[in-house]
Amino acid sequence: MSRNVIGAFLSIFGTKVGVLIISLTTTPLIVRAIGSGGYGDYALLMSIFGILTVFTNSGIFNGIRKYIAEDKSVEDWNNLVFSFYFRVSIIVTGLLALSLVSVSRTPAIEDLLSTEFRTYFVLLAVYLFMSQFYSMGRGAMMGFGQEHYSEPIQMLKRSIYTIVALLLLYHDFGVSGLLIGHVTAATAVGVLAFWFIRKKFSFIQLIQSIPNKVPRRQLLTFNVYSILLAFFTISLYHVDIILLRLVSGSSITGFYKASLTIAEFLGLVPIAIQNTLVQSTSEMWSKDKRKQITSISSTATRLNLSLLVIMGIGLVALADVFIPLYFGSEFYPAVGPLLLLLPGVVGFSLSRPIYAIGQGKGELRKLVLTTGSAAMLNLFLNLILIPPYGMYGAAVATSTGYGSMFLLHAWTARRIGFDPVGDIRAVRITVAGIVTTPIVFIMANVLPAIPALVVVPPIGFVVYAVISIWVGVIDTEEIKQLQERAPAAAEGLFNVIYRI
Repeated sequence: MSRNVIGAFLSIFGTKVGVLIISLTTTPLIVRAIGSGGYGDYALLMSIFGILTVFTNSGIFNGIRKYIAEDKSVEDWNNLVFSFYFRVSIIVTGLLALSLVSVSRTPAIEDLLSTEFRTYFVLLAVYLFMSQFYSMGRGAMMGFGQEHYSEPIQMLKRSIYTIVALLLLYHDFGVSGLLIGHVTAATAVGVLAFWFIRKKFSFIQLIQSIPNKVPRRQLLTFNVYSILLAFFTISLYHVDIILLRLVSGSSITGFYKASLTIAEFLGLVPIAIQNTLVQSTSEMWSKDKRKQITSISSTATRLNLSLLVIMGIGLVALADVFIPLYFGSEFYPAVGPLLLLLPGVVGFSLSRPIYAIGQGKGELRKLVLTTGSAAMLNLFLNLILIPPYGMYGAAVATSTGYGSMFLLHAWTARRIGFDPVGDIRAVRITVAGIVTTPIVFIMANVLPAIPALVVVPPIGFVVYAVISIWVGVIDTEEIKQLQERAPAAAEGLFNVIYRI
């Protein structure tokens, strides 16, 4: 199966940018409508949802896109893979959704949280079940290299959620309105995803017996390891939220969630790279293209780090201006945790493309052990630091756990068979960052709040890009490759770059 890695990345990245724009535009409205307490409760529900989707989604989504991408010679291979994972998905998701409904009826929910969580858990169960259909459809489309279809649907999903949620918030539905928005969006895009793949599969196979030629053990093993890998990864995201909500209450959790939301802007490009590389490198691993894989991983790590550095500098410089303006003055306490989180978020973001390539090879045991080590460190530090230091302790603990991901996965990658840091050019990236930092901070402190938010990011990025090209962070050959895929209108820009 021929696969355009750059085209897939651009489809995924473009969608991530679109979703980010929608989120940036609407999040302040949502936060102001439900307040810090409601936002804290919503953060807790999304953390629970994130952990549950580890079991319903992770192994199935990754398994579908990995094994379809390998294009086996087994007759009717794609139908059989999809049918197998579909059945596993329905059973697991159905059981977990029913468990959520059962838990919502217990007195413990009201005692630990509040009466409203009875309704919240029922809606969360429906969302969990409906979202699974889109996940399976998206995995199939990505397996066939159809990211240009699978990814824009995500933007549609976000748009539907936003419209429904805002309408319901206007009518005072509160957190329940947000959950109903998620359910509506998941149902709509789930139907659409299956419509897109209708010609790729014979859906009658979903109710027929699966022949013995299907390697059930292999598929289930990959599924189990993927679940473990995703569970450890997702725990890095949500352990702090859950513990902080239980110890410090909803308002403090709302402040901390706000800082996490801003810090995770750094993950925009790394997540797009990660979502591209699983199915792309799976095909390369099946053809034993180790040199090509090492080259891709090393380049991705270098460019990833370079971009993260300038984004991190910008966030540090503008944090105390941006957060109160974006979330409201009530959320100014979120600035401190954000600054503590940023170093770790950089490390976590760097690790994403690395372990995606490991997933593509299918050797998940090493990745599980590595990610599990980072998750245990994260859990231990959160348990120790949250009770005495609240959200600041959570930020230090989470940042340390996040940061360990890069070191551990870079080491594991060499054991798997590729080197993601062989061409990282850390000294050159450091020089570019050191030269750019004072320029960004001077502009941020001199300009008024809104002009600073408008002017500093683009000027800082241009200064950093020029210095990066000048010191050799980016090669001329890499610029030429980008030029070949750029529209003709950008030709003048590349001529300027070559003269730097």
